Amino acid sequence: MITKDEIQELLHSTETYRVERTTSTGDMDKFQEAICAFANDLPNSRKNGYLILGAYDNGELSGLKVTDELLKKIAAIRSNGNILPIPVMSVDRFQFPEGDLLVAEVSPSDLPPVRYRGRTFIRIGPRRDIATEAEERILAERRMSFMATFDTMPCLAAKLNDINTDLLRTKYLIPLLGNELVESDTRPIEEQMAAVGMYDTEHKCPTYAAVVLFGYKPRRFMPGLYVQYVCFKGEDVTSEVENEMQLEGNYCELLPRLESLLELSVIKKKPVFVSILREEMVSNYPYQAIRELLLNACMHRDMQSNTPLRFYEFASHLEILNAGGLYGNARPENFPSVNDYRNPLVASAMKTLGYVNMFNRGVGQVQTDLKENGNQPAEFNVNLITAFKVDVRVSQSYTKEDGGKTGGKVGGDVALIEMTDIQKSIIDLIGADASISIDLMAVKMAVKKRTLEREIAKMKQKGYISRTGSPRSGKWEVIIPYNCVIEIV
Repeated sequence: MITKDEIQELLHSTETYRVERTTSTGDMDKFQEAICAFANDLPNSRKNGYLILGAYDNGELSGLKVTDELLKKIAAIRSNGNILPIPVMSVDRFQFPEGDLLVAEVSPSDLPPVRYRGRTFIRIGPRRDIATEAEERILAERRMSFMATFDTMPCLAAKLNDINTDLLRTKYLIPLLGNELVESDTRPIEEQMAAVGMYDTEHKCPTYAAVVLFGYKPRRFMPGLYVQYVCFKGEDVTSEVENEMQLEGNYCELLPRLESLLELSVIKKKPVFVSILREEMVSNYPYQAIRELLLNACMHRDMQSNTPLRFYEFASHLEILNAGGLYGNARPENFPSVNDYRNPLVASAMKTLGYVNMFNRGVGQVQTDLKENGNQPAEFNVNLITAFKVDVRVSQSYTKEDGGKTGGKVGGDVALIEMTDIQKSIIDLIGADASISIDLMAVKMAVKKRTLEREIAKMKQKGYISRTGSPRSGKWEVIIPYNCVIEIV
């Protein structure tokens, strides 16, 4: 129970979602709604809530005299049947010179949503309110996080013949347990599956994880279990559609198709000049980063939702929208440092299948890959409550107007560089062989070595060429920008 000193601090606390102060002693509906809201703990602070009788909103005491009858009346709220599940609470009286306080301390429930007369009350800052359907779903998901997760529950509508057991054996059991152990296992396939959480022996049916990973037609049991890919020509969903497809099937089939979609349709590469003689390939998005984001979306999605995983490609960015917000211990204030698994069995299987590592380093690696590719950091929207959204902007290197030109007219401003015949010949020779020596240059150009050295010194001074390494094993590099025109003088 809270101490007297802590009570005095709490009277003036700014944590308004944890405290309700009142001078009333007879408004039982108000008291029970407050206790119900504290038990639900919508912010998931895991901190106790306090109903304080005998104090004004500013923290000053009203001079209340707490009687035994009042104590019994408030304590009876716990088990009068109006609040279910029964809240964990304690009640006590604290005496001060200015008057008494009656404090009801309420612990967050492990079985939310808690309801008062059938309605779910929550705290929104300093006030109480009735939870919306979306908020009730958050509380229900939290309840499941304290119990068996959805993927470990039996899929009562499915039978063993709805599962591709050959696929399960070759893709999962053998990599997980080893070929020798699986070959020597003489138990029925149901018992082998049950040993790894893929079958419920009590209900004699596969679990949802088995349906997701190895089911013949998983959408029969989970209608939202597919990926909706749409490529738009513009910047929003009202623009013209360029390409559209639905990817479905169990994860052993779906995930390879998703990788192929990335490689063949989404990730694009083109050459960009970095100097007058050299170009390099740049891509609009780093393959590994987008792959990681999509696999995480598949792993963490809410399997009970009828909403598909939405993968939209726009002219300047990608958008991935996944059913199911942050789960369990993961909250907006600690994302991405803290993670939790809505579907731990599916996540473990995806690790065995070689798709994820479960090291909680995915988001950090994604941001690193994006930075190296010239993209802005991925933008995560973790405040959608029932969904999780990420936006990735196209690489700035890829979208340069002067990128990708391998011939024809050079775009943008053109600079004019004046060179002698000897200097132009030096550029050509270096372009053909970056390790060519000055002696060999002199022979090929039929000029004296001293003359050649003077021209090279001028070109280095003007920043046209550079030499790295030793005179014997080094290399030349032409560093003239590609949008320059050389004029012989």
